[in-house]
Amino acid sequence: MDWKRVVQFALLGSSDFDQYAVLLVRVSLGLFFAISGANKLFVAASTQTMYETLVEAKAPFPHLMTYFVSAVEFVGGSLLILGFLSSLVSVALLVDILVAILTAKLSAMRKGLSFLNWLDDFLYLPEVLYVLFFIWLICSGPGKFSIDYWLSGKLRR
Repeated sequence: MDWKRVVQFALLGSSDFDQYAVLLVRVSLGLFFAISGANKLFVAASTQTMYETLVEAKAPFPHLMTYFVSAVEFVGGSLLILGFLSSLVSVALLVDILVAILTAKLSAMRKGLSFLNWLDDFLYLPEVLYVLFFIWLICSGPGKFSIDYWLSGKLRR
């Protein structure tokens, strides 16, 4: 057994599979947002819930925003699955999820907590994880298994 390689892996991980990790995160996020957006667009009860959430959050033009946000999630998620316009879509969905955190999630958090307990609850929100994944995707790019990667290769020639 090559102990040096084991120790190196323990300290630094391995970049051998990084493209598969990017693919897994990109497609998983894309599926989540595409399905969520589709439900909000095409399932009346979900559309109504989205509308009520926006009204409660005092969002401007809640009827229009219901369809706009839902379409951004559906189209953006679908493009993310394909790896097409991934950085642009990641920015759009990042803004979408940040607005959701600021308008709906923060106000629903428990009050009167110490800073550390509040931070613990905040970091437990799945939306915070989505923010981190989008930042990672924006920085790392969509990976080799994407339309963006294929197109960039065509443009370099």
